[in-house]
Amino acid sequence: MKLGYNTNGFGFHRLEDAIAIIAETGYSVVALTLDVHHLNPFEASAAEVNEIARLLHRHKLECVIETGARFLLDPRRKHRPTLIDDEPDTRVHFMHRAAEIAGDLGALALSYWSGARPEQGGHGDDELFRRLAFQADKLEQLARRHGTLAALEPEPGMLVESMADYDRLAALMGYRPGLTLDIGHLQCVEDEPPSVYPCKYRDVLYNLQLDDMRRGAHQHLFFGEGDIDFAAVFAALKQIGYEGPACVELSDASRNAVETARRAKQFLDRSLNGQP
Repeated sequence: MKLGYNTNGFGFHRLEDAIAIIAETGYSVVALTLDVHHLNPFEASAAEVNEIARLLHRHKLECVIETGARFLLDPRRKHRPTLIDDEPDTRVHFMHRAAEIAGDLGALALSYWSGARPEQGGHGDDELFRRLAFQADKLEQLARRHGTLAALEPEPGMLVESMADYDRLAALMGYRPGLTLDIGHLQCVEDEPPSVYPCKYRDVLYNLQLDDMRRGAHQHLFFGEGDIDFAAVFAALKQIGYEGPACVELSDASRNAVETARRAKQFLDRSLNGQP
């Protein structure tokens, strides 16, 4: 698999510096979270996007485009609007720009999530899943037009938070949409261990996020601070021959970004080599 690191863990760094440090640390992928300070898709010029493409090429890095910026679309409401809100147009516009940038950067995947249920309520889950099925199908087509793969991430607290929710969506769509698995989220939400799921969804598994977590607590932890058996996870990934991106996501670690990225890479190298 292709190990990477998410730029949301470098929140106090310029994007150019974060990319250089991620490369120097030995990762081969940058998970680029488009944000107010990192290639803002509503402000970035073609020249700026091309410069990031050249920078990635110079450092021999591939990338994944992540769309989970907290306050990019609304400075007062986290992650709003969503694809399932009554007025999703700003989110849809954002996803179109993200797909364009993914195409320009040759991204391996375009990762996204459903969003939480609308704040004002008034809609049952049947209606919300129908909305999401419509939007997810459009995103699948949009991503492919730009030469990448849309990858839906189940996220605690959102409409699609579990793999059962993902299966419900897939049944509505008539096919399984591309998938991002966050290993920590599986530990948080699911009854079975995270190592079970790569095999179950191997045919649509386009993107992985790596972090530790405890059951029932949605907090991204450094490896070893939660309850995940990473030896079992990596054994499962090896069994299915997973060769896609697997990016560390520790968005709360920006205060100590360089050291955290280095320690994470050391942990992953040891784990993949069967060392304690």
